[in-house]
Amino acid sequence: MPGVNVAAMANRSYLYSADSMPSEAELPRPIRCVSEHNWDIPLAHKLLVGRGTTIVPSMIWNPPIGIAADYAAGAALLLDLLRAVGEGLEDDAEFAECVARTTAHLQKQRAKHFVLETGEIVSMTDDDPAASVRSLVSGDIPEAVAEAEAALAGRNDAWLASVRADWQKHFASFYSDALYFSFPD
Repeated sequence: MPGVNVAAMANRSYLYSADSMPSEAELPRPIRCVSEHNWDIPLAHKLLVGRGTTIVPSMIWNPPIGIAADYAAGAALLLDLLRAVGEGLEDDAEFAECVARTTAHLQKQRAKHFVLETGEIVSMTDDDPAASVRSLVSGDIPEAVAEAEAALAGRNDAWLASVRADWQKHFASFYSDALYFSFPD
């Protein structure tokens, strides 16, 4: 790849919103950009696709490695957790700015579904990407949701403290109207 600094490129998870789910026949229209996160699928992305989660065709790659979910329910779960995390931080202006930016962008890009594109992350190992996505949907995502629900119910203080201690890793994703992969109308 002449002229491309591969070392500077990051594998990312990409989060979009749409009023319909991707299908083999067509992409939803419009597709709104929500967020991207380098080198990982962060807790925020897992929670946002944590309600009504289903595997769908990817909008970017060939294998069926997209994950779609209910927008309103996922956004509510994340925002509830952000409030709980914030209650334990002493006047943290950086966290407050992150929450304000996230909340405003989620409101602006509201749709019926979230669509999480995982291709760059699940291809970082030699594992089968489709199997990795099935594992995310059957294990990692429900586990993250269960941890958050328990924390919100006051039964998971140690987990909440660990999330609070490293909140940037979990919540400080790049929120924008244009991501590396964008879908013009």
